[in-house]
Amino acid sequence: MGKKIRIDDVDYDLDNLSDKANASVIYLEFITTRLQELKNMKALLKRARNSYIASLKKEIISDKAGLLFDDD
Repeated sequence: MGKKIRIDDVDYDLDNLSDKANASVIYLEFITTRLQELKNMKALLKRARNSYIASLKKEIISDKAGLLFDDD
């Protein structure tokens, strides 16, 4: 039994697909992987952004209050 792909709740055996269809499956797998990588990168960048915002807020409050806040 070969590799299968599920599309719209139907399983297709890749061995029974044309070369063109198999090429499309390869592209689909690449795109799916790339989308997940970008989703992960987006989450990482959001986290970094929030960290910079928190740091900036702390710096602004420190300047206004005349107090020095440590990162510890």
